[in-house]
Amino acid sequence: MYRFLATPRWLGYAALTVAAAAVMVLLGFWQLDRYHQRASINERISAGATATPVPLPEIVGKPTQGPGSVGPAPPGDIEWTRVRVTGHYDPTREILVRGRTVDGRVGFEVITPLVLSDGTAVLVDRGWVPPAPGGALAAPAVPPAPTGDTTVVGRLRPPESRGGVPQEVNGRSEIRRITPAAIAPTLPYPIFDTYVTADEPPAGLTAVRPAKENALQNAGYVLQWWLFAALAVFGFAYLARREARGPASGDLLADEDGEKGEADGADGDGDGDGVNSGGVPHRAPR
Repeated sequence: MYRFLATPRWLGYAALTVAAAAVMVLLGFWQLDRYHQRASINERISAGATATPVPLPEIVGKPTQGPGSVGPAPPGDIEWTRVRVTGHYDPTREILVRGRTVDGRVGFEVITPLVLSDGTAVLVDRGWVPPAPGGALAAPAVPPAPTGDTTVVGRLRPPESRGGVPQEVNGRSEIRRITPAAIAPTLPYPIFDTYVTADEPPAGLTAVRPAKENALQNAGYVLQWWLFAALAVFGFAYLARREARGPASGDLLADEDGEKGEADGADGDGDGDGVNSGGVPHRAPR
């Protein structure tokens, strides 16, 4: 019944259908993996809201090299973990991170190194400030960092990619991305290869809250790709079955009627009895 499937044309159709369906299934599994990754991040964000803070060195390895170096890379699943760290701020090395959005407004995040008792330091995101009324070149109003020993409780963040060395802009240091490995050479002490966003910034600073990932979007993509794969296979099977069954009976009757009409027309044209093909007699001219 399906011998035609062995023809080169239908073999090509079958190969293309299988290949397309396989790619769609793989894309669905990729989106499923992304869904699990984002769901895991959301779980850590939710758990960190009420979790007891963990001392920073228990999660991220301390830097062991000299000044200007960074410690070992943090584990991949530490983002948004709630931590606690004690030290004193170094306001002379404070850095502004430009182009940061909070509540729909673009401003600066304030990064201040917190020096621990052992001489190492961690970058602390103390909060967000709006730009100065004078424009981008005007220095924003940044509340001073606390003096003396300070305990910071906040969320752990991994390094951001493609960060550069801080640049001097009107007497203040600015960066675009927070990358400890790029910042470390400008500091007189080794730092952790991570940074901490403070849960409770002082007056004048806005907390940088964690934003949950849209995992449901990836779940929708999973269903979409797998549905496309099923439709591709179903469409091929439908066309193959239709080809195997041949023309429908209605189509055969239509063809027979057409052939009969052509035959009747040919017979009518050849008659000399004064009757046309429609059976209507011709009137003789007067």
